[in-house]
Amino acid sequence: DYDDVVKDGYGLDMAALSSVLFNHGEACGACYEIKCVNSPQWCDNGGWCNPPRQHFDLAKPAYLKIAQYKAGIVPVQYRRVPCKKQGGIRFTITGNPYFNLVEVWNVGGAGDITKVQVKGDKKLLNWTNLKRNWGEKWETNAMLVGETLTFRVKASDGSFGQTFEGKNFP
Repeated sequence: DYDDVVKDGYGLDMAALSSVLFNHGEACGACYEIKCVNSPQWCDNGGWCNPPRQHFDLAKPAYLKIAQYKAGIVPVQYRRVPCKKQGGIRFTITGNPYFNLVEVWNVGGAGDITKVQVKGDKKLLNWTNLKRNWGEKWETNAMLVGETLTFRVKASDGSFGQTFEGKNFP
């Protein structure tokens, strides 16, 4: 569940997934290669696209990469592929002094995150687990105000990433 897929670097090659694939938001951020199959009257020469059968609901620009628009529903084959992203993992923090919602995005490699931890430099000195709120949004009731934060994330393939990009306040 991303607020603005274009601004967040995912573009229009984004798909909404059926509940079987979506898995309560755990598949958010994962990347798939999709190919129209067994439908020669609609498929565009077996074209490929790279967003995330069960069911993929594609935006028109992505759909046109694999089939003619008039086709409607087409059978597809898909496979999980590594996500290729520019820059580091990014964190957007919202909430209030008593509740923080952290969106983890621009995740390369596996693309989907299975664990997020945070610690601070003053009071919150131990690693604190965040709980998945929805999709790639994670929550904590830990008091983060005034802390310099360090995040630790774990991807579904078991890899850890500690590349961060931040911006100064105006």
